[in-house]
Amino acid sequence: MADEARIEAAKAEVANLKSQIEKARASKQNSTMGSIASSKSLRDIRKPPQTKLRRTLKGHFGKVYAMHWNSDSQTLVSASQDGKLIIWNAFTTNKVQAIPLRSSWVMTCAFEQSKGNLIACGGLDNVCSIYNTQQASTSNARASKELVAHDGYLSCCRFVDEGHVVTSSGDSTCIYWDVNSGEVLKTFSDHKSDVMSVAISPENNNIFVSGSVDTTAKVWDIRNGKCVQTHIGHEADINSVAFFPDGHAFGTGSDDASCRLFDMRSYGEVNKFKSDKITCGITSVAFSRSGRLMFGGYDDFNTYVWDTLSDADQCAFALPTPHENRVSCLGVNKNGDALCTGSWDTNLKIWA
Repeated sequence: MADEARIEAAKAEVANLKSQIEKARASKQNSTMGSIASSKSLRDIRKPPQTKLRRTLKGHFGKVYAMHWNSDSQTLVSASQDGKLIIWNAFTTNKVQAIPLRSSWVMTCAFEQSKGNLIACGGLDNVCSIYNTQQASTSNARASKELVAHDGYLSCCRFVDEGHVVTSSGDSTCIYWDVNSGEVLKTFSDHKSDVMSVAISPENNNIFVSGSVDTTAKVWDIRNGKCVQTHIGHEADINSVAFFPDGHAFGTGSDDASCRLFDMRSYGEVNKFKSDKITCGITSVAFSRSGRLMFGGYDDFNTYVWDTLSDADQCAFALPTPHENRVSCLGVNKNGDALCTGSWDTNLKIWA
């Protein structure tokens, strides 16, 4: 009985501390992004017709599920249900390389950013396959390493550096891997359901954020292997996460038809991007190089663009000539001068 009383007392103390934290956080939320921004003189954002479709990349024969830019800002990799990875030159639209995969059920792909020689991918095979673009010939492409430990599908992968990669999975975990040895270095398992997306901090590669079907986004520190922040607010699955360019905040896209901006310094949501006219889910999010614009790929075939400094109940603009099926992935290149969108219509489009 004494132990039960201590447990109940501890639970009451935790509840009390939680309410104190919530009060403290609520007292800080005394304004909105739009009201603060309206007191400043801001430059007008670049909209269509200046922003227009510049290239269309055609070559896949199945739904495009994922894409990722290389650090040179000109080449990108795409993954499709046709069982191929294609490396493109986005400027010339030429296919640089096509890599056939053992499993056609691919869900994610990623370029290594320091040298651009490695590509990671994975999907319903539960395996993260690493390919060396210098060694993989088109006819006989063999994965240089296969990372096997997840018990569920691989939803997302991102390189931390040339020797390490982070993966997220339908088994509710994220794993930090040694690429060369294939060993699991750390497992992150605080999520309660499928983890759909991960993003590495641009300022500190020991920090990454994950978004999950449990409706939370969690910030992790690779050094101690622990969750350091949990951000709540979404009412449905989080499908995508992306870091703000300064590394202090991140954006999320969810099936609740909203994109949100969370700040790690204030430990809370600082803006919410949602319109009554848009009722479908978001598959992918990305920021412009300055962070002023947030791009969201939507299930209604459109890419909507939000002004992060507005009270966002109205999107800034939608990209013209939308895809003919769901927008499944998008990304802004490192230079910040081009956006790529990929779709279930089998095409990728380059906007600038």
